[in-house]
Amino acid sequence: MPKQFMDEYEPLLLKDFEDSQKAKFPNFSLLLALCAACIGGTFQYGYNISVINAPTVYVHDFINQTWKERFQTDISEDVLTLLWSTIVSGYTIGGFIGATIGGVLSVKMGRKMTLLANNIFALTAALLLGLSYPAGLFELLIIGRLFTGINAGVAICVQPQYLGEIAPTSLRGAMGMGTSIFITGGILCGQIVGLKELLGREEYWPILLASTCIPAFLQLLILPWFPESPRYLLIDRGDEEGCKKALKQLHGANCDQEWEDVYQERTNLVGLKANSPWELLRDRSVRWQLLTIILLNTAQQMNGINAIYFYADYLFKQAGIPSDKIPYVTIGTGGCECITALTCGMLIDRLGRKALIGGGYSLMCICCILFTLTLTFQDASPIIPYLSMACVFAFILSFGLGPGGVTNILTAELFTQTSRSAAYIISGSVNWFSFFFIGLVFPFIVLGLQQYCFLVFLAICFSMAIYIFLVIPETKNKTFLEIHNEFQSPNNRAVNHTGDAVTMLSATSSI
Repeated sequence: MPKQFMDEYEPLLLKDFEDSQKAKFPNFSLLLALCAACIGGTFQYGYNISVINAPTVYVHDFINQTWKERFQTDISEDVLTLLWSTIVSGYTIGGFIGATIGGVLSVKMGRKMTLLANNIFALTAALLLGLSYPAGLFELLIIGRLFTGINAGVAICVQPQYLGEIAPTSLRGAMGMGTSIFITGGILCGQIVGLKELLGREEYWPILLASTCIPAFLQLLILPWFPESPRYLLIDRGDEEGCKKALKQLHGANCDQEWEDVYQERTNLVGLKANSPWELLRDRSVRWQLLTIILLNTAQQMNGINAIYFYADYLFKQAGIPSDKIPYVTIGTGGCECITALTCGMLIDRLGRKALIGGGYSLMCICCILFTLTLTFQDASPIIPYLSMACVFAFILSFGLGPGGVTNILTAELFTQTSRSAAYIISGSVNWFSFFFIGLVFPFIVLGLQQYCFLVFLAICFSMAIYIFLVIPETKNKTFLEIHNEFQSPNNRAVNHTGDAVTMLSATSSI
């Protein structure tokens, strides 16, 4: 009997195993599409955040030299600080502009075409930044950084939409982590290229800033070979043949389940058009989703990660690391973020979004407490500075494992096709405004509270951990429609969770 059973069912078991393995690993074409979208997208965001740090002193000298040639006098310290702050903050202002236009362009032109057109901003920025020194115009640095910000703002708005819409439901979390992985990869790459052994020397700083053109060229060469988002083709354009062709290229011949999910969403949204941000803000049916993405994007910038990087150099010096070696240790922080983003990508479809982001904020709360204590008693023992360094890496690990990676994925998952672009405009605008605000206010917070500023960040992280636990449902392995239906109100979610518990209890008792 056992042999007959095995002879009869072994082929079926093998087929199920093969199907599960196919579902577990994405199609090779899908991976290439992810890389093509990210290399000229959020990679640029991370790269342009970190690459500006290495040439700071050289840019200051260039501005002073240019000022002296024009006005025959040295520039005052206050004016130099103002000009440098304008160059740096131009990136966040450009990002805010890019976030507001990215969602509109993604509806008008499509996700893929918007990403391709976005490279115009990156190439223009590279040209302006590279010509600033030969032309003797520091004003080109300001305009160039504004354009890099616009490029980053559009990318952070459109790329997660594209990744979320081309991914199968079972791999949507891992695919969405491409956004975070390439941001951290860009930061790390910018730190490495900025070393003195590469482009970090004085004579190379214009080339260093202009190197932002390389990822743009790569995307222009690779991304055109891949299709537009299947959901955009069917739901926004009504192109069934184009949608089927795109699904087949991205998922292989066996893409019936993906087609069914997209078609069902199109059926539920028939007669509806894409919402504007103002229409979305007035829509009471998505008020909890909107509140969630606004809080998550605000907390992502104000949870203390910027304070950690601010204190990092000071702590490395306190630990006895020579000043000329600190850039190499800083690369360790970038590598740390990159590793946690990859780890999060491998875990997110196993543990779920809620566990990772909630756990990340909980660990950051512990790090804030420890960091406050170690900074307060910094001189009490020779070992304390090393404990502070450990806190730096622990905080970065906690951030990358949860808030740094999952926030963008949730923004894509909590909304259906007609609302997603407007949601990204709102979330992107909030994120960039928070980035600008914390950059403006943070020095005053540190000046006033010193190491106790981490108690403020503790309150933010703790509040977000509680909100995530009480309000946000798990979105793993659920279609966009299922998430939308579950996320109507806290009462509905409570009923759903109670129903699930009763179902599980009944099933257990019947065994």
